[in-house]
Order: sequence, then C-alpha cells, then structure tokens
Amino acid sequence: MENLKDIILVDENDQPIGTGEKLDVHRKALMHRAFSVIVFDSEGKMLLQRRALSKYHSPGLWTNACCSHPRPGEDTLSAALRRLNEELGFQCHLHYHGRFHYIAPFDNGLTENEIDHVFSGIYNGEVPFNSNEVAEIMWVDGLTLRSWMKDKPEEFTVWFRIIYDRIAQFYPLKINLDFNVVG
Repeated sequence: MENLKDIILVDENDQPIGTGEKLDVHRKALMHRAFSVIVFDSEGKMLLQRRALSKYHSPGLWTNACCSHPRPGEDTLSAALRRLNEELGFQCHLHYHGRFHYIAPFDNGLTENEIDHVFSGIYNGEVPFNSNEVAEIMWVDGLTLRSWMKDKPEEFTVWFRIIYDRIAQFYPLKINLDFNVVG
C-alpha cells in the first residue's frame, strides 16, 4: 500500500532514484522533487498564502499560492493541480516554467534539498482555502510585493524568494506566463 507521506527522491538530473517518508527525507536533507504554483488574477495581482502555523517548517511565512511534493507515480502537473485544490479550493489551467535546485536548512533540523518545478496560472474567483494548510491569503500587486520583498524578505519562504528573484525581471510590468526559471 502506498504511503501518502512518501515523496520522490531524485538525482541531480531530476531522475527518480527511490522514495522516502517526507519528514525523514527532510531530516536527512535528501534531494527530492517538489513544485511551486504561482497564481495571478486578470489584473496582474499575485495570490500569496501565509502558511499555517502547524506546518512542519516555514510556518507563518508568506509564499506563492501553493507548493508541495508529487507522490510516487504521480506526475508533477497532476500533483500541482491536486494540491492547488486541496490547499486553496480551486483549479486553473497551469503553464510549466522549468525547474531549479536549492538547498535550505531550517532551525528545526530539517533541510529542503529540492528540485522545484514551477507552474503558473490565472484565476479570478473565490479562494475557499483549507485552514489546516493556509493561515490566510492575499492578492498583492507587483509594486507592493516588490517593496515588501525588499524591506522584509524574512517574511517569505526561501523558495518563494528564489522564484521571485527569477520572475522580478518582468513582474509587475505584465502578466507573462512564458517566463523561465531554469537554473
């Protein structure tokens, strides 16, 4: 039987090499597959979520709309759509923008060592978020986000700061779903 807490271990080329239990993988800093979803509305505002205080790392920090790990045997796009619905209560068409690798140790002894696949979409509607996953949400315009990120970067997750650095070249000038985050 599949353990729903198992995640996909990968090599430096993002090729699966096994699976592991999520907390154990983060304790041992093993490289694994993840994804991040960025959502804009039609006015160009970006949807941010503040992570629930019960999250195993980065609780209470602001981040992109959704982020998680695909399950073994699950493709990354399907996982992104699943978690978008589970965390925020909606789905939208997603565009793929590439992937990047990062390593980030946390004060609680856990470490992210992820190859993060980035998706984005446009959504205009209610966001009936899951309070077990999300403390609150906010739609923020590009100029406000740029200023906030510059003044208080510690209020954001490590991976969102990396993603933001890669998309800041165009945002907030236009909604461009053709950006690339490979690195």
